[in-house]
Amino acid sequence: MSFLKSLENRRSIYALGKNVADGDQAIETIKEAVRLSPSAFNSQTGRVLILTGDAQEKLWGEIIPTAVHAAMIEQGAPESAFEGTKAKLDGFKAAFGTALFFEDQDVVKSLQEQFALYADNFPVWSEQGSGIIAVNAWTALAELGLGGNLQHYNPLIDEAVAKEFNIPTSWKLRAQLVFGSIEAPAGDKEFMDDDDRFIVVK
Repeated sequence: MSFLKSLENRRSIYALGKNVADGDQAIETIKEAVRLSPSAFNSQTGRVLILTGDAQEKLWGEIIPTAVHAAMIEQGAPESAFEGTKAKLDGFKAAFGTALFFEDQDVVKSLQEQFALYADNFPVWSEQGSGIIAVNAWTALAELGLGGNLQHYNPLIDEAVAKEFNIPTSWKLRAQLVFGSIEAPAGDKEFMDDDDRFIVVK
């Protein structure tokens, strides 16, 4: 499979299931995709928590619903508004697993101290690195025939996730990649006009 074809196959799939033939292969694929991803100064600031089984159920069945529900109540949303959100979260719970992407802030701060000239850039490069590992892992899973979608329930869930899974205090949660078997394909994708997106100078 060509690289561009792999990118084409990487879509946001929301109808996910647990029908994954080799879960260990999926986990190792995520690890390898993260290992091979580039980072500024080879800083390797990305950290990943991979949840399957009971941990996957707890994340989407207890931790995230509790945090989101509390936030909605605090904002004055009616109880009925949570019903639709809960159905969405149940869809994520139905998936095989979730890879939670973090950035190690201790490494970022250390680099800022070592290379003061670029101090303002390291947090930006860290964010870019997080995006790179997320998409690389997502694309690698697509090559296995698995689907995924990227969620951002941080910072609402940061404290609860850190407490439940004993996450180091220096790890900052950036995104959650839900993955599993594809139970229904993604719809057609529209692309903006090339003239509005690219400038080519020869």
